[in-house]
Amino acid sequence: MATDVVVVGTDGSSPSQAAVGWAADDAVRRGAVLRVVHACEGMDYDLPVFSEPQYGAAVSEQCRQVLADAVDLARGRVPGLEVEERLEGGPAAEVLRRASGDAAQLVLGQRGRGGFRELLLGSVPQRLAGRVAVPVVVVQGETERGSGEVAVGFDGSPPSQAALEYAFEEAARRGARVRAVHAWEAPVMGPYTMVYTPLLEEVSAGAEKTAERALAPWLERYPHVPVIRSVVCEHPVVALREASETADLLVVGSRGLGRLGSAVLGSVGHGALHHARCPVVVVPAPE
Repeated sequence: MATDVVVVGTDGSSPSQAAVGWAADDAVRRGAVLRVVHACEGMDYDLPVFSEPQYGAAVSEQCRQVLADAVDLARGRVPGLEVEERLEGGPAAEVLRRASGDAAQLVLGQRGRGGFRELLLGSVPQRLAGRVAVPVVVVQGETERGSGEVAVGFDGSPPSQAALEYAFEEAARRGARVRAVHAWEAPVMGPYTMVYTPLLEEVSAGAEKTAERALAPWLERYPHVPVIRSVVCEHPVVALREASETADLLVVGSRGLGRLGSAVLGSVGHGALHHARCPVVVVPAPE
């Protein structure tokens, strides 16, 4: 009997349906239970909140139907999959936080409607990233590519080691290769600075050493996982977006050093989430 749990949020929108399908496949890979969650916030998606009993009954029925449709979708995609259903009232972020307390990871669509509209845009995702202690998967872009590649951004910090651990585990589970992306940016120099080229070479060599040290324990732990090391002089968002062009999955940490450290909670992270061409996993920093 499965013991791990994969949680997916649904609101009936097309992006959340894609998330349900992705989560069902992920549950199979993990040998896990799929928990489908819908937050019923007491309103029709196109109408204001009403207190009259007849409206409340209609809303509750609509919520039950949204959940039932998602469960049917998951079971139709993976016959025999063990599926749990959870329908709760309250703000979507709070419902998802409670539902994912014992989960292996939480899966969401990139955008939704109703209670899920702001999950990846604005303050709600920041609250989730700070309060959900499991990886959060944002299903977007090409979800059926099947390239056999898991891309991961890292900067040598302890939090980025968590992202590397997830990426290698996932690649081993999928029988895929890892593309490990370490992006560094050239120092800003005056146009007539004579030491610019030697300094650039020194920074580049330092970045190569940082990448080598960070990857060493994972290469030893997963000797059968093929690895492509990509150390590039590029803005992190651009480097991650380019990596996502050919990847089945892009993995980033929730905190790190420098620019990559803001790749989840700041403008760089919003750029990566908005521009990635494949599902993105945000891995929480270790405590």
